[in-house]
Amino acid sequence: MANRGPSYGLSREVQEKIEQKYDPELESRLVNWIIVQCGEHIEHPPPGRQHFQTWLMDGTLLCKLINSLHPKGNEPITKISESKMAFKQMEQISQFLKAAEIYGVRTTDIFQTVDLWEGKDMAAVQRTLMALGSLAVTKDDGCYKGDPSWFHRKAQQNRRGFSEEQLRQGQNVIGLQMGSNKGASQSGMTGYGMPRQII
Repeated sequence: MANRGPSYGLSREVQEKIEQKYDPELESRLVNWIIVQCGEHIEHPPPGRQHFQTWLMDGTLLCKLINSLHPKGNEPITKISESKMAFKQMEQISQFLKAAEIYGVRTTDIFQTVDLWEGKDMAAVQRTLMALGSLAVTKDDGCYKGDPSWFHRKAQQNRRGFSEEQLRQGQNVIGLQMGSNKGASQSGMTGYGMPRQII
C-alpha cells in the first residue's frame, strides 16, 4: 500500500462501506479460476483481502489471465514484465484493463488501477474479474477453462421478426396497460371548480 496514514471521520466511513462490499467467498472462486485459467504452477495465496491484493498487485497474473482467454498467437499483451518497479507494475495493470475493455467488459465494470495498487476498492477488482469470467463463459470460444457454473452467462440478443400482417393486427389491440373503459360513465361528474355535492 502507499504511504498513507489512517483515515478519520467521513473518509473512514466511506472506506468502511467500500470494504464491506468485498466478498471472501467470491475471492476463493476467483483465485481458483485464475489458477485453472492460467494453467501454470501458480501458488495459491492465503485467504484475505490483503493477500488477494498482494497476489494480483504486480499485474503479471492479470496479464496472463487476459492472454489465456485469447487463442494462441492472438494474445493482446505481448510482453509481460516480472519487474518489481512500481510504475511497471501499474502499467501492466493498465494494459490488463485496456485488454479487458477490448475483450468486451463494460467500462462501468472496470476498476481503476489505484483500486488494486493501493487496495482502495478490492470489491471493484472482484466485479471486473466477475464480468470478465461471465463474458468468457458466454463467448464459449473454447478459451475458457474452469467450471462454467462459477460465472453467470450473459443474456444474448434475441431478435423477433414479425410479418406485416402481424404488425397490422397488433395495431388494433388496446393493451391492458393503457387501462380499460368498461363500465365507465360520466355520471356524477361536476364542472371544474365546483365543490363536490354530498347529499
